Amino acid sequence: MSHRPPNILFIMTDDHAAHAMSCYGSRINRTPHMDRIASGGMRFDNCFCTNSICTPSRAAILTGTYNHINGVTTLATVMNNTLTTFPKLLQLAGYQTAIFGKWHLGEGPRHCPTGFDDWAVLPGQGFYHNPTFIFPGPNGGVKRTVRGYATDIITDMCLDWMEQRDPDRPFCLLCHHKAPHRPWYSDEKHAGLFLHEEIPEPETLQDTYEHRAKAAAAAAMRVGVHMDSTDLKCEMPLEMPESELRRWAYQRYIKDYLRTVQSVDDNVGRLLDYLDAKGLTEDTLVVYTSDQGFFLGDHGWYDKRFMYEESLRMPLIMRYPREIAPGRINRDIVLNVDFAPLFLDLAGVGVPREMQGRSFRPLLRGSTPPDWREAFYYRYWMNRAHHNVAAHYGIRTHAYKLIYYYYDGCGQPGTDEPLCAGRQVGPPLDFEPEWELFDLERDPHEMRNIAHEPECAGVFRELRDLLHQLQAEVGDERHPSDRD
Repeated sequence: MSHRPPNILFIMTDDHAAHAMSCYGSRINRTPHMDRIASGGMRFDNCFCTNSICTPSRAAILTGTYNHINGVTTLATVMNNTLTTFPKLLQLAGYQTAIFGKWHLGEGPRHCPTGFDDWAVLPGQGFYHNPTFIFPGPNGGVKRTVRGYATDIITDMCLDWMEQRDPDRPFCLLCHHKAPHRPWYSDEKHAGLFLHEEIPEPETLQDTYEHRAKAAAAAAMRVGVHMDSTDLKCEMPLEMPESELRRWAYQRYIKDYLRTVQSVDDNVGRLLDYLDAKGLTEDTLVVYTSDQGFFLGDHGWYDKRFMYEESLRMPLIMRYPREIAPGRINRDIVLNVDFAPLFLDLAGVGVPREMQGRSFRPLLRGSTPPDWREAFYYRYWMNRAHHNVAAHYGIRTHAYKLIYYYYDGCGQPGTDEPLCAGRQVGPPLDFEPEWELFDLERDPHEMRNIAHEPECAGVFRELRDLLHQLQAEVGDERHPSDRD
């Protein structure tokens, strides 16, 4: 018996690290409703972004292309809404389409959402409480404040839209939460959560950045040191040694972060309950992911951007009873550029040749194609901007990671801006280009750079050659300083 194409419910948060989900073995919180998706379907342990920053990752997800192709390399390069995206192609194929929540790809006629039958999106980052939304209207939309808590409001919009849809046609609904993005304001229900608890610290909270490239020590995103009173919801203590400050600030930061996650989990439960109540569960692909990972005190940091694991790794859980057996775990390398081809494949819509990702539908069925990727290419363009993180690119295989810091904005908008909130965020990055190589099996926390160890010379050369090969395959160019 044939079935119609699946409904697609795509739930994406902002900055939600996999290690803050109990289905990924989190030591710090429980996410029972996200766990429902994982236990009823598949958990992907090696899903990665190709540029760990919000706007570029969202563009990669929608278009199935790398950022040097879609033009969205930084936070300052908004997306042209004439680009081909999977919602547009699904809409043309008869799907009902909608997006509610965070867009973060620009405003106005050239950048507002297109390819959607209905939408309401937050301008920029948006607010947690009583947020303003942009609704469809002239000149790219009209703004209106909606009272309430953003996570609840976005879910309400999604539920209302599903209730009013045509039940005889498949739908694709993008539910994009602001949470748990900085500054981590919780709702009233969870304000007291963890209040009298001590959250376990990450092993690398007191990282000293030795045995790494200079870029690590130069980054201005250390817990406590580079936070402000808005982040911590109080004034900073004076004259506290940094090690103590990190421990004190970590507890305040992580509790606020987890409170916003708990609200997301509750609202995921509301969406799943709706599907169950309406008899839609069997016919709906439910996806939960985030636009990138996040440092939860790992390496003493908050934020993302680096190619280190906590920032690079995206949570990805999927449930679709018609194709995914329950309780499955996949460890193949999957990328954010693969999402669009997968959704089109499941819908029976042709994947445009311009899309650089690849449908991973065989993985859903438990079969890994013999030519599935064993490595992938990453590039972060925003040199110095926001937290003084250096521009870099690299590759990750199952066993190794090679990173090249070239310390150059390459003329991209929103780069080489060392000021944040009007103040210097770190020392000048006037360093010579540097390589980092990590053995992920022996050094999973990436604490020791082995790029210059003689016994690793062969691995280094092999990975560098592979890096340049993958760059060429996706149509990117190596930095001029990266020459033999």
